[in-house]
Amino acid sequence: MKSRLPASVPTTVTAVRSALTAALRALGLALASLGPDLVTSSSDHAPLLGGSSRRWVRMAPYGVALATVATLIPTGIVHLHTAYGVSAPIAAALAIAQCVPLLAAVTRPLAAWWVMFPAAVAGAVMTVDTPSGAGPWPWPVTTLIGYLFLMLALALRESGRTLLAVWLVTMLATAGTGAAFTRVGGAGGPLPVVLCGAVLVLGWSLRGRGEARRLLAEQEQISEAERGRRTLLEERARIARELHDVVAHHMSVITVQADSAPYRITGLPPEAAEEFGTIAAAARSSLAEMRRLLGVLRSEESTPDRTPQPGLDRIPELVDTVARAGVQAELTVAEEVGALGELPQAVGLSTYRIVQEALANVVRHAPGSTAWVSLAAEDDTLRITVVNTAPPHGATEGGIEAAEGTGHGLVGMRERVRLLGGRLDTGPLPDGGFRVAAVLPVNQLEESPT
Repeated sequence: MKSRLPASVPTTVTAVRSALTAALRALGLALASLGPDLVTSSSDHAPLLGGSSRRWVRMAPYGVALATVATLIPTGIVHLHTAYGVSAPIAAALAIAQCVPLLAAVTRPLAAWWVMFPAAVAGAVMTVDTPSGAGPWPWPVTTLIGYLFLMLALALRESGRTLLAVWLVTMLATAGTGAAFTRVGGAGGPLPVVLCGAVLVLGWSLRGRGEARRLLAEQEQISEAERGRRTLLEERARIARELHDVVAHHMSVITVQADSAPYRITGLPPEAAEEFGTIAAAARSSLAEMRRLLGVLRSEESTPDRTPQPGLDRIPELVDTVARAGVQAELTVAEEVGALGELPQAVGLSTYRIVQEALANVVRHAPGSTAWVSLAAEDDTLRITVVNTAPPHGATEGGIEAAEGTGHGLVGMRERVRLLGGRLDTGPLPDGGFRVAAVLPVNQLEESPT
């Protein structure tokens, strides 16, 4: 189509050439500094809002793009043909080139811009000789609407430098077109540039806010995981410090027996006496290493505890202490427990600590409730059960259910049961209370997995 310039357009070739030269020079300077950002698009080709967990949110960009294209193509054809006097075939070609790329903007907005921007410039050239007052120029309304949707997609995906480069190219192209073709009336060059910049800034701000919220959520998850890991390590160190006394006791007995064997047993051959001496030396060396390990596990704030580690014999005292704290507690010990004989110290210590932690959390989270502690034995295993009723006054949390958040209730119980190769079952009761059930092997302790 051959353009016919109105009388108001300068007829001298020199004026047009100078204006075009100035615009191209400014455009060249901008492209020289920001050109790579216009060529290299974001490596993320996932659909916009594709990371949402809701399906309708993920499908929303496709729906908006399809509705925009379906609306702007017929509207653009009619508007270009009736208001700007462009022939129907050319109007259809321009409308399609300016709108269809919006479908690709959902995943590759910069590639869509490389199609829509030349189409917008071509539309400005094709409508320059229309009567003044027919509509805004060089941006018809339908072209501007589609371009603004594309700017929003770019702002949600591309980097800040790319957005700046796109805006500068848009501004220079608009200014260059206006300088090359003087058109009386109907001009609207500055407004589209301002609107494009506003949409880019708004979209970039929304994108930055979304990324900040995503990073904050990830940091909270990392902090929660680190807090749980730190709690677990602290609990394991506490258990290791307690078991130190148990193991140290046995090692001390071995040392004393090995040292005194040559004096207690008469007629020992020299080889046997030497062997007992070697055993005693190895035991003393093991005790020294254990003390070094305990020094590493013990924090600077903690002080050594010289009292003997508790066992089953101190559970009645523990139940009485809880009763004085406002929780009615009852203890039941089956006769089969006595038939187990003397329990290993690790089992007795773990039993005491499990009951202690369970009752402590009953006092903390279900004050005024009633608790029952029972010890039973079956098939060389010790069964520990702590059950409490729902707290009065309409409280919703019972027992140690809330102790999971503190990190030293259920975590400590699980670690102790795991250490002895037993089983632990915890959970709320239908009436609002809570139940803790542990099974600890007595004679054969399995090695806990690492």
